[in-house]
Parts: sequence; structure tokens; C-alpha cells
Amino acid sequence: MAFAALAVAVALVAFPRLEEFFQIQAGLRGKETLRLTVEGLNGALRRYEPLPGLIAERPVLAEVLMAPDDPELLRRVNEELRLTAERLKASDVYLMDTTGLTIAASSYRKELSFVGRNFGYRPYFTQAVEGGLGRFFALGITSGQRGYFYAFPVEVDRRIVGVVAVKFLVAPFEDAWRGGDHWVIVEDLNGVVFMSSDPRWHFRTLRPLSAEDRERIEAVRQYPVERMELLPTTVSPLRDDIALTSIEVDEEDGGRRQFISSTLSIHDAGWDVTILIPTERAHTQALGAVSILALLIMLLGFGAAFYLQRRAQLLERIAVQRAATETLETRIAERTVDLKQANDKLVGEVRERRDAENRLRQTQTELIQAGKLAALGQMSAALSHEFNQPLAAVKSYADNAVRFLERGRSGEARENIRRISAMADRMASISKHLRNFARRPQEKVRPVELVPVMNDALAILQGRLEASRVDVRLVLPEDPAWVTGGHIRLQQVIVNLLNNALDAMEGQASPVIEVELARAGERWSLRIRDHGPGIDQETIGKIFDPFFTTKTPGRGLGLGLSISYNIIRDFGGRLLAQNHDQNGAVFCLELQAAQVETPALEAQETAAE
Repeated sequence: MAFAALAVAVALVAFPRLEEFFQIQAGLRGKETLRLTVEGLNGALRRYEPLPGLIAERPVLAEVLMAPDDPELLRRVNEELRLTAERLKASDVYLMDTTGLTIAASSYRKELSFVGRNFGYRPYFTQAVEGGLGRFFALGITSGQRGYFYAFPVEVDRRIVGVVAVKFLVAPFEDAWRGGDHWVIVEDLNGVVFMSSDPRWHFRTLRPLSAEDRERIEAVRQYPVERMELLPTTVSPLRDDIALTSIEVDEEDGGRRQFISSTLSIHDAGWDVTILIPTERAHTQALGAVSILALLIMLLGFGAAFYLQRRAQLLERIAVQRAATETLETRIAERTVDLKQANDKLVGEVRERRDAENRLRQTQTELIQAGKLAALGQMSAALSHEFNQPLAAVKSYADNAVRFLERGRSGEARENIRRISAMADRMASISKHLRNFARRPQEKVRPVELVPVMNDALAILQGRLEASRVDVRLVLPEDPAWVTGGHIRLQQVIVNLLNNALDAMEGQASPVIEVELARAGERWSLRIRDHGPGIDQETIGKIFDPFFTTKTPGRGLGLGLSISYNIIRDFGGRLLAQNHDQNGAVFCLELQAAQVETPALEAQETAAE
């Protein structure tokens, strides 16, 4: 009985404190949800805010404002605004003249169209006409839907000739709020609730409105004045940023309901967003905690009595437990030995696997080098021509220089010697590209500028390209294309892809290779297209397999694309193959874009590779 009385007394004292504790914890969780809710509203405001300014830059809007009676121009502008609203997922996009009269709107096909309506009384219009960005929240007079409006002036020679406005609806936010275990209300600077999880609270006020405020709201037709009744609320703080709020919920019993509330402000829009979490759960948690506490006190009493009864029996079992403990320790020692042996075996297997991975990596590196040497072998005939032509020219210029010197024509002799020097520079450049391409690259991955790599690859293949009379069409970006990779290995991949393109068009009278480099999000995409017969469907699934080739014997080992695929994968990119819609094959090389703060240093490191 003593323990039961103690349990009741403790429960009566602890319950209010526990309930307040659980209410504060619920409020802290609600603040996180409130922060996400505010971020969602802020995101929508930031997303739509620049849109009217961008739309206002369209020249056709100024044209129709200057010629509003042109039916063809009006039809075109109406359709453009409708398509713009669909793309932006906006409720309405419409154009007004300087009097506020709507001359074109995305809703021109609808029964409740904005066309012909005057919105000169709206604050967003007057703000835009004054030359700034207009913004306003209101209930739509035409559509009857609540929305946020942005507006921006349309100018011709720095003279405002009209206003373009964008409206987005807020109802989707409320639909998302109703799926949770909390309620949300959003009020403006006047304390009017214009967004809420409960539609019955729409346009109710959280504090009394002055006659001046009512007249101002009615003048701009922001809300229906007849619905702006006071919503009775009482607020008592739990802590600085969390409060208990009692609100009339208009339930069937006509009672009030208590919530745990937190509020955050959206300063740009002048909104206060409040989250309301029902207190029932905190109340239930407090009751549960108090019940558990009382039960623990009573169990403690029963436990004490049980302890006294069982103590004698426990003393008797100590000896038996001691013996059992000794047996258990013996078994643990034996098991420990077994586990140590198993662990040693596992360490050995891990070491063997690591050695196998190292050997595999070394083999892959050697295959890459073999692939490059094979590519060099395939280019030998073209390179022989590339060196023979300058050598023949050098001999001819040297013989001519001797004859000119014998005849005392030093000017012509000097010109021939200058040409000999130019030919030597050309052969040195070719030799440099081949030497860099043939050597083994370092394994370090760093930012690399892709255009110089591609130029080096084209320089290596220049002889073959000229011999085959290939038209190489380059589409390059204006900005440097920095990617994550290695200069030499990327050069090998591009050489392999260009060689494959040349092989695919062998025998054509006017072969064409299209090379396009473009930014695709966080990646750079290099597309190389030939105008050959393309890749059949059976081959395209195996094209990156090692030793798979469609060339005749002696024309390749089937390693080029496999090595290229693995190189790009090591750089965190992708190498894709597909057929073009018209003809030919397209190889797409996608690499992660790299951020480079010191281009000179990165270029120096790349050259060192």
C-alpha cells in the first residue's frame, strides 16, 4: 500500500512537467517541419520572381503594345503567353497597357479570360508602372483562385509602355500540408490568414482590423471583406520560440482545440508562417510516461519483496554458477583459438586478393600501352608519308639554296634556308606528338583542358586525315572545357575513336567526321560521328568487349574500344555508342566537369604527364 500511495503522489507531481517536456519536444520537431515548409514557399517565390522580367524582354510584347489593334499580332502574343504559362507551370501570364487594361493573356481561350479586364487598381500593377518589380498576394477577381502575382514593366527606348504579370497558385501547397499530422497557417502583415491547412480559416483574421486596414484591402480587392471575421485565439508561451495556442476549430461540438505552435517569417513577402501541432499526442505521451513511472515504483516494491525471498536461493546457486562460469571460460578460450585461426586464414585470402587486383591493374595498364602501340602501328604508313614529304622538300630547298649561292643570289638562298627550317619545325612537332602519345602515362587524375587534348590527337592523325581527304567539322565551346582525367590517356581514347571513324568510312570519296564538344549539366560531352554504314544491333551490345572486332584479320586486336571504355570509366565518365538517325555511328564521351582555380598550374601538371 505504501508503494501504491507513493506512485500516485509522484504521478500527480510529475504529470504537468512531463506534459510540458513532451510539448516542447513536439514543438522542436515541428520547427524542423516549419523550416522545410518555409523553404518550399521561399523556393516558389524565388523561382517565379525573375520570370516577368525575362518575359518582358521579348520584343513582340512591345510590338503588340504599340499596335494593339493588329489581330494577327494579338493572336501570336496570346499563344506565346499560353505556351509560356504551360512551360513555367504558372496559373496565368498576361500583358497590360499603362492603364491596366489586359490586351493579351495565357487564358485567352478560357471562358473566364483576363483579356479586356482592367487591373490598374492592383498594387503589383502600380509598382511595375513606377519602374520596379511588383508583387502582391490576393484572391483572383476573375478566376476566384488565390495566387501570388509578380509584375514587371515593358519598356521601349527606356519608356514604360506596359506591364507583364505572372500568377502562380498557392492551393498545391495546402494540399501537401493536409497530408501530415500538423496544421499550417500563413498570415500577411494585417494578420489575415490567406493560406491554411483548414479551408474554413481562409480570410479569417488573427487580430482585430482597423477601419483603415479594411478600406485599404477592399480598395485593392485583395480579400472578400465579408469573410474577414476574427478567429478567436489565445497564446501562452512554452519557451522563447514555442507557444501553446488555442484556436476555435468550428468542430461539430463547437469547441476549441489546443496546439503547439512555432512561427517563422518570410520577410520578402511579408508573411508569417505558423505550424500547429495538436497537443493530444504530447498529452498521451505524458500519461504513458507517468503510468510507466508509477508502474516502476510499484514494481520496485514488489521487486524488493521478491529480492528478500530469493536471496537465500541465490546464495545456494552461486556455487553452481561458479562451476558453470569456469566451464564457459574454457569454451570461450577454445573458441578464441578457433576464431584466431579463421582470422589468420581470412587475412591471407585478403592479401591474395589484393595481390591479384594489383596484377590485374598492371595487366590493364600494359593493355592500354599495347593498344596505343597498335594504333601507332596502324598509322605508320601515313606517318611515313608525313615525314617523307618534308624530307623531300628539305632536299629540294637545300639543292636550290646551293645553286642560288653559286650564282650570288643570296636572297633566294636565304628564303630556301628559311623554308628548310620550317620543315624541320614541322617534323619536330610531329615527333613530339608521337613521343607523348607513345609513352606510359602517370596514374594521377587531375583537371585537364579537353580542347588541347583533342587538338593533339588530330595532329597525330593529320597525315592519315589528309591522305584520306577527310573533312573534319569541329563544333567547340567558347569557354575552356576542363574535365577530370589524364592528358595522355584521354588523347589515346580520342585517337582510337577517330581511327575507328576513319576505318568505318574507308573507300568513301568524300568522308566527313563531325566532332562536337558541349556542356551537359555537370559533365562535358564529346561526340564523334562518322558517315559510315553504322553499327548493327547484334554488334552494338558487344562493341566494348575485349578482343571483339569486326575488322578483317590483321587490321586490329579488338582492344581499342575496350581499353578506351575502361579509361573513361576510371575517370568517372561514360563512353557510349549508338547509330545516328540519318547514317553513321556516334560515339559519345562524357566526362565530369572540373573546377580549376589556377589554370596555368594545372596546364603545367598536365604537360608534365
